[in-house]
Amino acid sequence: MKKINLLFTVLALLVLVVAPVSVLAQETLTIQGSSTVLPIAQKAAEVYMEKNSSVDISVRGGGSGNGIAALIDGAVDIADASRFVKQTEVEAAVGNGIYPVPHRVAMDGIAVVINPANSVTELSLEDLMNIYTGKVTNWSEFGGPDQEIVVISRDSSSGTFEVFNELVLEGNRLTQGALLQASNGAVAGVIADTEGAIGYVGLGYLSDSLKAVKVSGVLPSNATVASGEYPIARPLFMFTNGWPEGLTSQFINFILSAEGQKIVKEQGFVPLH
Repeated sequence: MKKINLLFTVLALLVLVVAPVSVLAQETLTIQGSSTVLPIAQKAAEVYMEKNSSVDISVRGGGSGNGIAALIDGAVDIADASRFVKQTEVEAAVGNGIYPVPHRVAMDGIAVVINPANSVTELSLEDLMNIYTGKVTNWSEFGGPDQEIVVISRDSSSGTFEVFNELVLEGNRLTQGALLQASNGAVAGVIADTEGAIGYVGLGYLSDSLKAVKVSGVLPSNATVASGEYPIARPLFMFTNGWPEGLTSQFINFILSAEGQKIVKEQGFVPLH
């Protein structure tokens, strides 16, 4: 009986000793930023953690600007961004001893979407500029219903907004009547619920509740983005502080691997190879 009690005591002590060691051995990685890159980062993190039980990866959205700001502050290991880092951000980073290094992980098209009830099927880049600057306010101007255009846009912290502003608005001011949304998902939700609405989302957010329109005669798709035909396209990035090492490097290499690029494609984006 004494031997049994001694055995249980030894086992209990082993649990107390081993448990803290396993906790200490847990590697962590924090990722924050673009809601466009979010589905890629989340799925890749899920798969990577399944393969590596000692790794804990935290993934958050919040927009490209917020992700890069968190990297500048040293609060994250990886900043997801659907645009390139700005010169002002580089200067702020260097001032903090942070050196942002870009890693292109995928390509994406910014799909222009409307409510499925809308009969319009195609818009030109000029049409989009006129809509988003407030020069045209009724769908009848484009052969659609006599209905007010409800302009939906991402907010200024969004990399998607930055690219759309550059490629479509060409730096012109967004109409003051635009309803600003914090994420691709939020834009998709408003479009699906509002018959007169128009907005834009990453390819990975297209669904049956949205109607993608042709832009200058080309529908957004993996094929038209990869070929360069679709006019509103951009690379997607993950930024690190300097050249990555350790777990950060291993995770980015995983996304760039054949398996990682398969995840990119499965999430509705355009793989690099």
